[in-house]
Amino acid sequence: MKLGIIGAMDVEVEHLRGKVVDPTRVKVAGMAFDDGTIGGTPVTVVKCGVGKVDAAVCAQVLIERFGAEAIINTGVAGSLDARLNIGDVLVSTDAVHHDVDATNFGYAPGEVPSLGITYFPADERLRKAAEDAVRAVAPDVACVEGRVASGDQFVRTQGEKDRIRTTFGASCVEMEGASIAQTAWLNDVPYVIVRAISDKADGTAEVEYPVFEAQAAEHCAKIVSHMVAHLS
Repeated sequence: MKLGIIGAMDVEVEHLRGKVVDPTRVKVAGMAFDDGTIGGTPVTVVKCGVGKVDAAVCAQVLIERFGAEAIINTGVAGSLDARLNIGDVLVSTDAVHHDVDATNFGYAPGEVPSLGITYFPADERLRKAAEDAVRAVAPDVACVEGRVASGDQFVRTQGEKDRIRTTFGASCVEMEGASIAQTAWLNDVPYVIVRAISDKADGTAEVEYPVFEAQAAEHCAKIVSHMVAHLS
């Protein structure tokens, strides 16, 4: 199975890029795609950039140009769940756009009008592989399955956090996952999001995020690297 691995920032993919054997780099849409293998599994690793548009474009290129048969989104996120502290790991059950709002026309919050769907389900096999990898690589870290909420803004206030958690029942918040999930769903390609918690998505987020971002991102990348090597 050919895997496409997406991170938004250099810090989220540099560890994985270092694991790719005999990489071939191809640039498409301003993004550098490293094609090779990790642990014998065919992979393409790419940094998509921050935000939902770039993430969706990246996922589509992975599927069409590089033949990705499954997609893993790795990186960091803000916690919306009391069970998730900094350094813990969230494995997606599904993903939702928390900034999509067509409720004036009778749609549910987060529902994509043209598709009639709100929550994009993650693949069960990939979810289990991610959880197994967390147990193998970081047995002392809490691993929680939950909903990922994505939007084109950095959530930094308690009010924003409460709205997203209450409206969508989300466990973490970030800026790319739901677009990757939607693209995968449209193409009938399985996906999973694996995120290490870098901040609490509240009034302390602007202080916590720069401190813990690199640590959490590398932690998550190591988990994904182990996961990939055992998916061949």
